[in-house]
Amino acid sequence: MRRYGMVIRLRPEHRETYLRLHAAVWPAVEKTLREANIRNFTIFLHDDLLFGYYEYVGDDHDADQAQIAADPQTQEWWKLTAPCQQSLATEGSDGQWTPMSEVWHLADKV
Repeated sequence: MRRYGMVIRLRPEHRETYLRLHAAVWPAVEKTLREANIRNFTIFLHDDLLFGYYEYVGDDHDADQAQIAADPQTQEWWKLTAPCQQSLATEGSDGQWTPMSEVWHLADKV
């Protein structure tokens, strides 16, 4: 299992829309994420920053990300959520969300 963290800005004028959408994420989108080996996907909100976290349990992250991106229901979902977000990523980089580097992790004691 590998942990991923990412950040993006929430456009204040779209806050209510974004929160409403995520109060009832489409089951087809959740199914696609699970089939792509994503677990414990969580999005946190602080002021106008969204922090996303998920655990990846597969063997080919790039292929599974491509599977998610190719899913028609997910593409429709992104059409609704994308206007709510402002990327913090460097221009020309892949994706909307900016990847974060893990600095510390409290592991379970064995």
